[in-house]
Amino acid sequence: MIQTISRRVRYACGWAALMGLVQAASALTVQVHLVDQQAHPVSDAAVYAVPSDGKLPPAHPGTAIIDQIHRQYVPLVSIIQTGTSVSFPNKDNIEHDVYSFSPPKTFELDLYSGVPSHPVVFDKPGLVVLGCNIHDSMLAYVYVVDSPYVGKSDEHGVAHIDNLPPGNYEFRAWHYQLADPAKLPAQRISIGADASLTIELPLKPQ
Repeated sequence: MIQTISRRVRYACGWAALMGLVQAASALTVQVHLVDQQAHPVSDAAVYAVPSDGKLPPAHPGTAIIDQIHRQYVPLVSIIQTGTSVSFPNKDNIEHDVYSFSPPKTFELDLYSGVPSHPVVFDKPGLVVLGCNIHDSMLAYVYVVDSPYVGKSDEHGVAHIDNLPPGNYEFRAWHYQLADPAKLPAQRISIGADASLTIELPLKPQ
């Protein structure tokens, strides 16, 4: 009996490991190019993918960091999954007061130096704009989405979204200079292998 149970356990563990390898092997990467109306690359654009059937995997939100360096938030733009805990280390030699009045997350971290004792959990999707009550020039954007498939464009306007299972998706993009923030540029694509696509962002005139 013990040997039979042992064989069953080994079989179950082996099957689970095999399925894990299959899922890992089938995970895909999509390279997204973000451009403006003149086809110039757009940096700091948030992009995310939503399955066409609306079925998202179980949420496993993680952690993120938004630093305060030289009286600036770093990074300027963050895209995170709903439920992510964000820490706000103050690396300046002066105190800051981090706050947001945005409906998805209203909070304030009173004047402090160093690292606050508790991170801030962003538990609702939407745009959260950060400010500092002491330094008006400090501004940052946290874009919170339910999907785990997220990315942000670099200085070349390129973002990578990893670990996508094959299927049909709608890719949506956001930027803090969108001419109409209520209308997110989007593109639908069916992926069965690593792929590439381009999304045009209609930005406000400079």
